[in-house]
Amino acid sequence: MKFLSAVTAAALALTVPHPAPAQIVQMTVQAGDPKLIISKHIQGQFAEHLGRCIYDGIWVDEKLNVPKQGRIRLDVVDALKKIHVPNLRWPGGCFADTYHWHDGVGPAAQRPKMLNLWWGNTLEDNSFGTHEFLELCNLLGTEPYLAANVGSGTVQEMSNWMEYLNSNEDTPMVQERRKNGHPEPYKVSWWGIGNESWGCGGNMTAQYYTDVYKRYATFAHDYPGTKLKRIVSGANGDDANWTETCMKNIPLNQMWGLTLHQYTLPTGSWSGSKGKATGFGEDQYFSTLRNCLKMDAIVAKHAAIMDKYDKDKKVALLVDEWGVWTDVEPGTNPGHLYQQNSLRDALVAGTTLNIFNNHCDRVKGANLAQAVNVLQAVILTEKEKMLLTPTYHVFDLYQVHQDAEYLPLQFSSPDYAFGNEKIPALNASASKDKNGAVHISFVNLDPNKALTIETALPGVTWKTVTGRVLTAAKINDYNTFDKPGTVALADFKGARKKGNNLAVTLPAKSVVVLELK
Repeated sequence: MKFLSAVTAAALALTVPHPAPAQIVQMTVQAGDPKLIISKHIQGQFAEHLGRCIYDGIWVDEKLNVPKQGRIRLDVVDALKKIHVPNLRWPGGCFADTYHWHDGVGPAAQRPKMLNLWWGNTLEDNSFGTHEFLELCNLLGTEPYLAANVGSGTVQEMSNWMEYLNSNEDTPMVQERRKNGHPEPYKVSWWGIGNESWGCGGNMTAQYYTDVYKRYATFAHDYPGTKLKRIVSGANGDDANWTETCMKNIPLNQMWGLTLHQYTLPTGSWSGSKGKATGFGEDQYFSTLRNCLKMDAIVAKHAAIMDKYDKDKKVALLVDEWGVWTDVEPGTNPGHLYQQNSLRDALVAGTTLNIFNNHCDRVKGANLAQAVNVLQAVILTEKEKMLLTPTYHVFDLYQVHQDAEYLPLQFSSPDYAFGNEKIPALNASASKDKNGAVHISFVNLDPNKALTIETALPGVTWKTVTGRVLTAAKINDYNTFDKPGTVALADFKGARKKGNNLAVTLPAKSVVVLELK
């Protein structure tokens, strides 16, 4: 073997490429405002009468061999309780504007059947109605969020429902509630006045809807012990005119909240294919995440309009329908919107919740669509079997932010490039809980590269860091009833103290939540 001269070796060192050092992202956790809280209601869920969400998901056959209370499936309840679901929206969705609540109370055998014309023309027997839903909410320890029928109902119908649930006077409505087995008022305060009134809720113009809303809201009465949170049916996506018209025309004292619906479609198209739930490549992975990130600008756009009319931010923005919407699973009813749920969808969930956390001055609530067996569900069921989706695990991780003090973050994200496009690879949010523990949630969207982050935490005293991580071998990995643990949480060992700073290496395509004490 020949030995190289020092000069030759130096020349070779100039010509042989060396791997570029990993980019270190500099981040600062800034001091928070104790008055600025990340509302727990950002982590709400949605249960519409759609496909197998209610019937066969939550409300099951009496003969099904699973733990039940009545016909409420208790393993589903236990899983939702574990992630501390703060509110549950019901009965829709488009279904709400065809639902007549009085058909769903009283002896089950006497309730009239109905056709679910919106979702697959399914025949429903109304066995799951108001009392059953509120029993579910009681089991979950969650806030019920009801949607009143404005599209095909009447002011009187809505007003009667509110009296039935919230009054304790000796009126015919209250007597009927007592007869149906609930002597005390339910005290339901969250009420949506219509749903998607620009579309399936009546195809109204913004101007017309605001007049209708004010009429309904006038007859949405408070009862002793129950002050209503009246919620306006808000915009579709980035429809600024709808929000502007609502904020301009509706007195602030007539609304507690204003909604926004924004879905993430892998292809970005409502016509033709929306994209695959599984078996997709990096091209559709990238386009899904690119479309998901639009939520930040959309929320900011609506918040800015609201600020014009409501400088004190008294009206909440509620993103009460959001999530990934793909083509349905092959062989299933197209109207039932059943889709699988992959690691990609978990990254969308983590990213979206980070966006909401970072807009917590205006976003006070949100509802993932939907809880069980529909769209980006946190739970899937098949007869006796049940699985937790990757998205479920994100809600499990993020519950540490519920009602915690918001801590702003300052950093510049590296790019994740695909083809001729690029998006920020990193997003994050942080909070401090009532015990003083700091939690930081990171999402690395880059499927190919780890990210190294060095975080300064001025004013934060901490000694230890622990964490959990959600990732998988492939971007399109998902859990099945035969292999329910393919995408699962694990302890995270990639964080350490470096002087007074926090040093973290995030795996590619991962969600990580750290706790600093």
